[in-house]
This record gives sequence, C-alpha cells and structure tokens, in this order.
Amino acid sequence: MSLESVRTFFSEHAPDIAVLVTEQSSATVTLAAEAHGVAPEQIAKTICLRVGEEIVLLVAAGTARLSNRKFKDRFAAKPRMLDAEQVLAVTSHPVGGVCPFGLPAPVPVYCDVSLKPFEEVVPAAGATNAAVRIAPDHMVRLVKGEWVDVCE
Repeated sequence: MSLESVRTFFSEHAPDIAVLVTEQSSATVTLAAEAHGVAPEQIAKTICLRVGEEIVLLVAAGTARLSNRKFKDRFAAKPRMLDAEQVLAVTSHPVGGVCPFGLPAPVPVYCDVSLKPFEEVVPAAGATNAAVRIAPDHMVRLVKGEWVDVCE
C-alpha cells in the first residue's frame, strides 16, 4: 500500500521520475548506497520527529548527523524521534522506506542543506526496497519542503 501511494504521488506530480524497486533491501543507508550504486552521503534519509506537539519529516544526507544544538536553535524545541509504529501511522511507510512522498496527510517537510551539494539524491520510496533518483531542489518543490541547516 505504501509503495503504491508513492507511485501514485509520482504519477500525479512528476511522471518523469520512476520508482525503482530492487531485489535487495535498501532499508539502511549502507544497503541503499550499495543497491543504487551511489555514495552513502547521496542517500536522502527521512527522519520522523516530534517537535513540541508537531510532527515533522527531516530529509538529510545519509551520513549527516542531526545536531541537537542547530535543531533547537532553528525550531526552539528538542527533537524527539518517533518509534516505528508511530512512524508508520504518520507516514504509512515502514521504517527503512520512509520518505516525504505519498503521505496520507500533510506533514511539514524540512530538507537539510547537507543534500545541496548533490545533483541527484536517492530517497526511499515507501518500501524497504524502493527508491527514486531526484534532484534535491526538485524534491523540495514537490513536497513543498523548506531548506534548513540542522545537521553536522
């Protein structure tokens, strides 16, 4: 179901972008980099966070680490990661397949500047063996995201 919601999202908003399904798992940054033949930092990982009472998605380079100081400076709150069940409830995507596409309801999306150096990044696509290749700026526009600097 989750993979299908991502396929539907792209067929409606960016039909030129193909959802890539692999035989091997791409559930972690390392596995995704191997499966798609890119450097780990080119994987666009999506993290589901609670910021006060609000839930947000943060998309960052695969090797970037969330900076609590930068995050708190930007959002005036400490980030709290959701557990796997909460992530699934909010996004409809399983952990390892979480992405900002095909969500059941709008969720604020923030993209870390760690993605900007790349012409193309590889975020998951709703399943632990699915992804897309997309330019970071295009991704931000598609998901109505906002650039932030919250990672090290």
